[in-house]
Formats: sequence, C-alpha cells, structure tokens
Amino acid sequence: MFDNLTNRLSNSFKALQGKNKLSESNIKEAIREVRRALLEADVALEVIKTFLGKVQEKAIGLKVAEGLSPSQAFIKLVESELTQIIGGKNQSLNLKTQPPAVVMLAGLQGAGKTTSIAKLARYLKERENKKVLVVSADVYRPAAIKQLEVLAEQVGVECFPSNTNEKPEKIVAKAKKHAQKQFFDVLLVDTAGRLHVDKKMMDEIQVLQKKVNPIETLFVLDSMTGQDAAHTAKVFADTLPLTGVILTKTDGDARGGAALSVRHITGKPIKFLGIGEKIDALEPFHPDRIVSRLLGMGDVLSLIEEIEQKVGRKKAAKSAKKIVKGQFNLADMREQLLQMQQMGGMEAMMDKIPGIGKIPQSVKNQIMGSVEVKKMVAIIDSMTPKERAHTKLIKGSRKNRIARGSGTLPQDVNKLLKQFDKMQKQMKKMGGGKMQKMMAKMAGMQGGQHMPDLSKFKLPTGGGKFPF
Repeated sequence: MFDNLTNRLSNSFKALQGKNKLSESNIKEAIREVRRALLEADVALEVIKTFLGKVQEKAIGLKVAEGLSPSQAFIKLVESELTQIIGGKNQSLNLKTQPPAVVMLAGLQGAGKTTSIAKLARYLKERENKKVLVVSADVYRPAAIKQLEVLAEQVGVECFPSNTNEKPEKIVAKAKKHAQKQFFDVLLVDTAGRLHVDKKMMDEIQVLQKKVNPIETLFVLDSMTGQDAAHTAKVFADTLPLTGVILTKTDGDARGGAALSVRHITGKPIKFLGIGEKIDALEPFHPDRIVSRLLGMGDVLSLIEEIEQKVGRKKAAKSAKKIVKGQFNLADMREQLLQMQQMGGMEAMMDKIPGIGKIPQSVKNQIMGSVEVKKMVAIIDSMTPKERAHTKLIKGSRKNRIARGSGTLPQDVNKLLKQFDKMQKQMKKMGGGKMQKMMAKMAGMQGGQHMPDLSKFKLPTGGGKFPF
C-alpha cells in the first residue's frame, strides 16, 4: 500500500543525512524533495501547499532533541504534520442512537459500495458484536441486489429483500421497520452508484437521505483515482451531509494521493480502508498508523490487533513479544508464516512490519507467494530444534540433509537463511523511543481488555533511532 510514496519519502530525507544541524538551505532542499514525492503521489496541490507551509514554518529554528540527528528531527516533524493533515486521530462510527442505527453508503459506480457493505457488516458483527441487517436501495441493477444477498450470506448477516419496482426510500423504510421489530442493532443501506454531474440521481439520493435520516452517511471512494477522488468526494459532501469516507482498493494503490487529500479537501474523516478483495479486508483508519507506514516505520499496533483477532490472544501476546524484542528464531518464523497465511497472506502484512521497506522488492516477492511459503515451512520442518534456534550451525552437510528432507535444493535452504537474516536485522531496528510510545498506547488501549499487555516487555536498545 502506497509503496511508491513510501520509497520517495525515504529518499527525500537523505538530503539531511550527515548534516550536523538544520539550516534554511538544507531544510529547503529536503522540503523540495518531499514536494516532489507528494506530487508524484498525485496529492492535491492545495494539500501539498498547506502541509509544506506548516513544515517549513516549524522546521526553521527547530530544536533538535538530545539523541536525535537533524534528519530524524525533521522526519518527526513531517510525521506529526502529515498525521494532522489526514485527520489527526481515528474517528469510529457513531452508532449511539436508538436501534437500529442506520448507516448509508453512497458513491460512484464501481467504487466498491456493495462489497464495502458486506465488509462493514462483517466488521460490526465480529469486532463490535452487533446484530446487522443489510438492504439494497439500488433499484436500477438487479445484479447488485443479488450480489448483496450472496455477500450477506457469506458473512452471516440477514439481507432484507428489495424490489426493483419500488422506490428506494420505501424499501429502506420497510427494512427499518423490520430491523426495529427484530431488534437489529445496525441497518446498512447500499445505494445505486451515481455520477456527481447527474442531477436527477443526486436529487434522488438527497431525498433518500432526508427520509432515511441515517446517523452515518459514508462516501465510498476508489483510492486508485488519486486526487480526482478527493474532489469528487467534495461535490458529494456539498450535496449530502457526509459523516465520513471509506477508501477502497488501497492494496493496489502505490501512490496514496486520495488518502492524503480527501480529509483536507472534504473536511470529512476517513473511517475505514478497504485493503483487499477478501470479505475481511477492511480496517479502521488510524492517521498516525498510516503515516508510520508511509515513513517506513511499520504499523505494529494494527499488526498485533489483527493477529489478536485472527489468531487469538495467547498467540498474539507471544507474537507481540517476539516482534517487540526483535528476537525470533526460525521456529518463530515458521509459526508467523502460518499465521500470516491464516490472516490473508504475507503481502497483507508486509507494510505493517517496521523497516520492511528496506528489504528489496525481489526478496518480498519471493516470500509472499503461498507456494513459496509452503516451501519455507517444509525447509524449517526438516531442521532440528537446535538448528532452528541457532542458524549459524547450519553448514554444508546440514544444508544438504535439510534440503533432502524437505524435497528442495541446498540453494533453497541458503535463500531461506538469507531472508531470515535480513528480516531479523530489520526486527532489531524496532527498539527505542518510537516503539516505547507505541507500547504505551497499546498497554492503555481499552483498559487493556482487548490488547495484550506489553508494558512489561523490555525493548532492545537502539537510541530511539528511526529505521532510515
């Protein structure tokens, strides 16, 4: 997700590496590179201007904290301002109303509204323990109604029947009455895709919104369309009282222009990210975590939350401890490979691991495929417990034995060991002040009821350095 922007931002900070202090000239050089990175990411010009204006204003005369280099101090400033411009903090759905809480989704054709309805239904059911009813108000496409019925069955929620001969507001009114009688907590309303220049369709959704009176009206936005998506969202926001945005297809968006532009342009928060095609590929939008990913620092909080959801609390706590300490062996790597497959594959997890951007793309590609993962697991299974814990023991004759036992070649064993060594080195860069702050957040989240308590874990020393 947003790989190109991450790489360009990392390169832009090199202008300050090796400098003893921040000066007006080297700050301008760094800002020029950041501007170029944002332009290439298709971020809206007004957003770039506002963001860099604040960075430049605060960077000149910035006092570099003890233990940080000028480069790290500048990165910290960029991190702070970027977080603010995309929303500051997570804003969850507001469902505090007499049930059912009605949530309506609007957007252009092909943005992913119907799929997002199903993903949101699953999220609310499994993460928020809500009883969810879905309904389609798209009377123009019978296929859309059928699609929602199929998806609802997949996620295990009820779908209220729709009729293409009825008006959208009548369908939703009936669904709302049914939801009240059957004690549903949330009613999710799918609407027809419409162009913002189609006055008739825009008038229709205005009427629907006023009659339904949803507590949340979310705009579904295709992130692949860049800053154009943000400007389209602005037109919808001027027509409808939007309460937030769901940004879809972010897993295929290497640029990130929409994610960085939409909040500033519309004034509406991004509430969820669609991160893949699978029905569970939806995650809450946390500005600070996204910025951390963009700057190559990973997203350990989201990583561990996801592990906890899909793997279990005991395994989550164990994985968290290994990740935080950066001290894991091949047995741990095997377990994590299997867990990551269970969680949607390694590709979905890669950008959440701190420092992973430094691993060459060729190496990432090699370890992402399911066939490759099975091969890696087979190789590790052919090792003794001692070999898994101490890879330096694995020399010539041992490599040959392991290759024979796993049905692979010695060069495959060599490749695995090199990949493990690179990942282990990156894990060791996760220590320091940055991670301490993450752990403090995690220990305090929700009173510690839904997160593993990591406050007792000692972190590896690293001088508080960023992974650049």
